[in-house]
Amino acid sequence: MESRFRKRMALRRKLHILRTLTSSKSVKKSSIVMDAFLYIYKLKLKLEAIKREYLKLINYTQEVKVEKINGKGFLVRVSCKKGQDLLVSILEAFEDMGLNVLQARVSCNHGFGMEAVVEAEDQALDGRAVTEAVLKAIEKPGGDEKHVKA
Repeated sequence: MESRFRKRMALRRKLHILRTLTSSKSVKKSSIVMDAFLYIYKLKLKLEAIKREYLKLINYTQEVKVEKINGKGFLVRVSCKKGQDLLVSILEAFEDMGLNVLQARVSCNHGFGMEAVVEAEDQALDGRAVTEAVLKAIEKPGGDEKHVKA
């Protein structure tokens, strides 16, 4: 008799805890459990949304550094977690700006990385314009992939 009473009291305590955690107004045992399932499901959806946003931020982080070297040259460093098709876009941006690539190193192991020495035909070109052109080339969708702007 006493063990039944303990079990019943333990169940009531657990239901009370569930009811307070889920802010349930229900009194019936089945309703409290259903409210708890619904609460857990909503938490799961929120967690998945946060995870998607986090992965989006990680996958699309990018860094572009441009340094002026000698009279009319630039050292351009690009690192981006985004996928493929960036090299062609960046080289097209260089070509549109009248930049000649003298030397370049590219890596695509864990994202995209590039270090290039470029020379400008136009002496008035500054590093800020080169940076903006490279960032625009990175954000431009290319090929079959669909890129979201960061």
